Amino acid sequence: MNWFVDTFRTSLGKKFLMAVTGLGFIGFIIVHMMGNMTLFVGHEAFNAYVEKLHGYEALILVAEIGLLSLAVIHVTTGLLLFLGNRSARNVSYTVKKSGGGRNIGSATMPYTGFVILLFVILHLSNFSFVDTTDRTMYDVITATFSSWIYIIVYVVSVAAVAIHVRHGFWSLFQSLGLNHEKYMPALRMISIALAVIVGVGFGLIPIYIGIIT
Repeated sequence: MNWFVDTFRTSLGKKFLMAVTGLGFIGFIIVHMMGNMTLFVGHEAFNAYVEKLHGYEALILVAEIGLLSLAVIHVTTGLLLFLGNRSARNVSYTVKKSGGGRNIGSATMPYTGFVILLFVILHLSNFSFVDTTDRTMYDVITATFSSWIYIIVYVVSVAAVAIHVRHGFWSLFQSLGLNHEKYMPALRMISIALAVIVGVGFGLIPIYIGIIT
């Protein structure tokens, strides 16, 4: 057991944890987005989806515990890597370079991650920890997106998610040791497509609910 613990004390071990938990979150995001797409069909379809989902309370509880565990591991490990990288820099860079595969995604991963964490807390407080005794979830969503402030916050936060996913998806293959120079260009293109799908899929929801409907 000691070798297992020692492995995850290393930088490579932490990156492996980040990759595995990140992959789990990407899977959840896709499933969650697909469910939310029923909003574009209408309130009856969305409320039916929510009601059916709540019929699997035991599975939802397991999923929530699993997601919470992933979040604790991902955030804690990411913070340790961030602090470790900062402490390893004895001299600050006077010129920022874009070479070596460095891009806006890799440069902002800790910061988009922090934005996402704050957004998740706000998202849960608005949609999960609310009383739906006298109203449906569709009513909750339409009431929330009646505010221009929340629409803007939501869209900006979704953009941060898209940027985070774009870099995180292809880099996790490196962390898992599955990278190959023959396939990495294709994986980068897939990561861009995935980021666009996530950004547009979630970003259109507040615009559609708050402005169009």
